[in-house]
Amino acid sequence: MKFAPLLLALFLPLSLFAQQAAPAAPVTPPVSPPVAPAIPSAPAAVPEVPTVPDDGVRVSVLGYHDFSETAPETEMIIRTSKFRKQMEAIRNAGLPVITMADFQAWKRGEKEIADKSIVITIDDGWKAVYTDAYPILKEFGFPFTLFLYKKYVDGGGKALTTEMVKEMQKNGATIGSHSVSHSYPGPHRRKGAEVYAKFLRMELGDSKSFLEEKFGGRVTTFAYPGGIHTAEMDPISKEFGYEHLFTVLPGKIRRSNNDQTLPRYIILGTRDRVFELATGFNEVAGASAGHNPEIAPQTTPFPVQPEPGALVDSRLPRLSADLSEVPDLDPKTLSMKVGGFGEVPAVYDEQSKSYSWQVNRRLRSPVCQVAVSWLDSKGKPPEVPLRWSFRIDAEAAYLPMAPESE
Repeated sequence: MKFAPLLLALFLPLSLFAQQAAPAAPVTPPVSPPVAPAIPSAPAAVPEVPTVPDDGVRVSVLGYHDFSETAPETEMIIRTSKFRKQMEAIRNAGLPVITMADFQAWKRGEKEIADKSIVITIDDGWKAVYTDAYPILKEFGFPFTLFLYKKYVDGGGKALTTEMVKEMQKNGATIGSHSVSHSYPGPHRRKGAEVYAKFLRMELGDSKSFLEEKFGGRVTTFAYPGGIHTAEMDPISKEFGYEHLFTVLPGKIRRSNNDQTLPRYIILGTRDRVFELATGFNEVAGASAGHNPEIAPQTTPFPVQPEPGALVDSRLPRLSADLSEVPDLDPKTLSMKVGGFGEVPAVYDEQSKSYSWQVNRRLRSPVCQVAVSWLDSKGKPPEVPLRWSFRIDAEAAYLPMAPESE
């Protein structure tokens, strides 16, 4: 999938997206002839637009693309085993995964949902959705939405087939539109308002009718190709009955968010931090030492202890990382940093390939953060940094025990 604007969308303001589409030509307002002054009259009543009050609930929408256990990870391709770990992390953190229908009903003010809910979406229609992601989602019982574009359904090769999609619909999948051709709007917009409107009607209207006819039900959600949104899309999308449309700008959704430009976290195969941000709801910030805060679900490229997000009952745990699967590791460059301690004298075991440190002063914060770094023989750091957090059980840690060195 062509997705050049993605990283910009994740970390830069929406204004950068607008640069990809030429601005509309300025329109000179018509000059009205002078008229005689009118007799003042009571202003016409303006009907009030009903608003749905914000309930404080936050929802995170995750966006995936392609999956593989063997192909090199890219922004759009995530390792299947990593995807499984991410789903496990969501489950273990107790974050509810809700259907798109429940999300839409909540957004309209028709239904209450739990705070910190997750919505899972998958774009384009790659066959690996069926072979790799779908079995995991089915195992966990997680609903998900497929944003499909018309020209790729039954496209052969690596594309999903109609039969695959229909089977997934029986086990938690719902359908949203991702346009007809997955074309970016810039070139069409530059051809003028009439050409651009025709293009938008095809991409929004034809894709909707195609998906509804082929897979049944109403299609009322849309994911903008490349995350690119322009103002001309709003009236046309409403005309065709779209209710909720998603960008690739990261952020949590509240009821007050504009339904035409809803945030969504695109989960990248090469940046694990995006998943952590998407599934974190700022519970750690400001937590007092007397509480056990929740922390964002995490995944690590290599096994670590304590496990990411674990709740430990000792304030003197042993911290370790299993680096046996790290290729071309230069042990002399290893470094471990621990929150509240800085760099610590961790030891590398050549036989087990384990890098560990015994905490020698009681951990006093409710959350401990650990980072391990290294270089290979060519002086390059790993593509995915090794960092994680775990929690200290405040009550258990303060139970009577053998004297500990302060």
